[in-house]
Amino acid sequence: MTKSGKAGLRDLPGSHSGSRKGCPRCDHESFQVLFTASDRLYRTTTRQFQLVECEQCRLIRLHPRPSAKELRRFYPENYWWTADGSAVGRLEGLYRRFVLGDHVRFVWSGLAERAPVLDVGCGGGSFLAALQRRGIRVVGLDASPRAARVAWRENAVPSVCAALERAPFPPESFGAITLFHVLEHCDSPQVLLEAAHRLLSPGGRLYVQVPNVACWQFLLLGRRWSGLDVPRHLIDFRTEDVEELLANFGFRVLRRKFFSWRDNPAGLATSLFPQLEPMARRVRGVRESIPGRLLRNLLYLGVVAAALPFTALEAAVGAGSTVMLEAAKQ
Repeated sequence: MTKSGKAGLRDLPGSHSGSRKGCPRCDHESFQVLFTASDRLYRTTTRQFQLVECEQCRLIRLHPRPSAKELRRFYPENYWWTADGSAVGRLEGLYRRFVLGDHVRFVWSGLAERAPVLDVGCGGGSFLAALQRRGIRVVGLDASPRAARVAWRENAVPSVCAALERAPFPPESFGAITLFHVLEHCDSPQVLLEAAHRLLSPGGRLYVQVPNVACWQFLLLGRRWSGLDVPRHLIDFRTEDVEELLANFGFRVLRRKFFSWRDNPAGLATSLFPQLEPMARRVRGVRESIPGRLLRNLLYLGVVAAALPFTALEAAVGAGSTVMLEAAKQ
């Protein structure tokens, strides 16, 4: 049972093992198959997975669930953004710093007394570095030792390699915790939310962002929508799914935001032209000359710009391809 005594996303035996048969939200075993898909972005596997919708609560999830050993293979070693020293790399860094401003402003505006912030899944630490430049005390947490090292060395962000539920921090250590594009990767997100609740100070803020499966892009593109990110995303949330989950684990939602400069237009561009996505090209080890890399980046940026009107419109009516939530610990 959850903190409120309600049934939420369940922590059943076999998490991440592929052995759980029922829906992680309601444990109902019957589902409807929506379609079959594989890894079209990073091409880590040719295995086909089903996207299924629970017949009882309508939660969408990956089926069958990969084992823990399989999941590790689906995450390339450099599965996060980091700058390189080339001129093109510096331009990419400027672009990323611009689009990350959206996340920085959303978190900054809700911080009380500039309390320390923990970013779960910090990658190379660029988001925390931006907060740090505003005078905020920050700590990064990532499952990748390489990511934690890069955050320390390249962005001067103190980082720890650990899972949140085993992180070496005392209770009520942080005024804010961010979970940007983390919950959808977890078969048992309630474990993270319990840990976050424990680590937050009274009234502390939890910031969550997930792809929103109740968006126009999913309705139009189906399996081609990049927000599904098969096979790394195990659960595909609607906004109401996330809000119920947060409420069940002791959080009250204060704000919602359906548009992200970093994610929404770029997500549509990636859905349409995955072969142009800059990080995916790097992860796949695509060989390209400096002019070729610059040209592909400019083409991708052009598609991103063309996607802006559509993605802004869907967000304006509450159907954006991502949803960012601020919730207070109760």
